[in-house]
Amino acid sequence: MSAIGLSALAMFLLVACAETAQVSYLQDLQRDVPMQVQEPQQLTLKPGDRLQINVFSRDRELADLFNLTTVNNNYGAGNDRGYRYYTVDPKGDIEMPTLGPVHVAGLNRLEVADLVKYKLLESKMLLDPTVIVEYAGLSFSVLGETGRRGRIEIPTDQITILEALSLAGDLTIDGKRENVLVLRTENGTQHAYSIDLTKTESVYNSPVYYIQQNDLIYVEPNKKRQYQSDVNATYFHSFGFWVSIPSLLVSLVTLVAHFWPAPAK
Repeated sequence: MSAIGLSALAMFLLVACAETAQVSYLQDLQRDVPMQVQEPQQLTLKPGDRLQINVFSRDRELADLFNLTTVNNNYGAGNDRGYRYYTVDPKGDIEMPTLGPVHVAGLNRLEVADLVKYKLLESKMLLDPTVIVEYAGLSFSVLGETGRRGRIEIPTDQITILEALSLAGDLTIDGKRENVLVLRTENGTQHAYSIDLTKTESVYNSPVYYIQQNDLIYVEPNKKRQYQSDVNATYFHSFGFWVSIPSLLVSLVTLVAHFWPAPAK
């Protein structure tokens, strides 16, 4: 193989290794070695969140007094695709039929169910209540270099950043893994958190390892993607451009040697 061919092969291998290093997740994760992770963090309700509450009992007519219906729908409830739901007010309360105000902010759905059941038993309004609570439309948003963008509904009681990105169709090949940004509003103040997906500690120890409702995840483009906004920059930074330079130089030298007049004897 010629020197030019060897140079081109070496350059190709270097670029290939660099690209692999840029797109692989958790590069320092040790196989078959147990790793301590954060305690699971379930979603908790905030003002503006929506939830469904259904109360059941052997006395169905009595239980229906505590459920939203078209008759008693004057408790600040809404309707989404046929399902009736409560919206948590700015004070963190919901107003249930017959039962009255219930403070739910800061509670997860299972804790809300236990609280409503306790209130029903304490008031002796129902002797055998069964309470089921479901979230209604809690979601996070995704922008940037992912397969899917926009608002994405949260399907479970807890979701990690890796699961969230999976729901978003994963990062594209042009997404920058080293600086994924998560914006979160806490107590009226927006905070920005950065995660390096290539480093295990950065992912698993991040304050936003568990995604909350209304979080915004932004994946910025890598340099290759940024160069695509400029045609000339894309060309001059491409692998093919730099590989072609030695070949071009050899061609020029050959042409000069061919047409340059030989020295007179």
